[in-house]
Amino acid sequence: MLSNPDNLPTLGHVVVIDDDASVRRSVRTLLERVGYTVSAHEGAHAFLEHPLPSAPAVLLLDMRMPGMTGVELQAHLKNTGLQAPVIFMSGDSRPDEIITAMKQEAFDFLLKPFTAQAMLAVVARAMQAAQQALHQANQKQIIAKQLQQLTPRELEICKWMVRGYSNKQIAAFDGAAPATIKLHRAHVMEKMGVRTLPELIDTVGTQFTAS
Repeated sequence: MLSNPDNLPTLGHVVVIDDDASVRRSVRTLLERVGYTVSAHEGAHAFLEHPLPSAPAVLLLDMRMPGMTGVELQAHLKNTGLQAPVIFMSGDSRPDEIITAMKQEAFDFLLKPFTAQAMLAVVARAMQAAQQALHQANQKQIIAKQLQQLTPRELEICKWMVRGYSNKQIAAFDGAAPATIKLHRAHVMEKMGVRTLPELIDTVGTQFTAS
C-alpha cells in the first residue's frame, strides 16, 4: 500500500520488498519518518501486481525470498526497461548471487543487520542517482521534441553546424547561397532554444556525432 495519503511533497519514493514483515515495518517506518513515500511488498509477485509509482524511485530488495528471488526480480525489471536503482538487503547471499546482482547493475548492498544510518545514506545516494536519471530522461524528451520542429533541411544544416562547419562550408556542401544557410541557421537556433553554437553543440551534439 502507498503511504503519504495527503499527497505531500517527499524526498522520493522507496519500494521495500522483503518477506520478513518485521523488516518491512521497521524500514518503512524509518523512511517515512525522514520524508520518503514508501510502499512495501512481501515478495516479488506481490510487487509485480502493482505498478511502480512515478519516478524518482528506489527499490530496497531482499536477496532471498520465496518464489522469485531478488536477483531474478532484478533481471526481470532490467529486461522490462525499469531504471530505478536497486539496493539489495541480504544476510546470507552466496558469492554467485552478489556477482550476478553486480553484473545486473545493482546500486549497492546492505548486509543484515544494518544500521539506520547506513540504510539512509545508501538510499539518499540512490535517490540522487534516480533524480539525475529522471532529469536526463526529461531533457532528452525536450530535445527530441525540439528536433521534431526542424524541417528536414534545417535538421541537415543542424548536423553540419554541430560539426563546426561555417556558413560558406555548409553552402558548398548544400549548394545554396551562404545567406540562405545563415537564415536556416537562425531558424535552427531559435527552434532549439539556444543563442550560441556551443550551446547547440552541448544540447544535441552527441546525437549527431555517430551519424
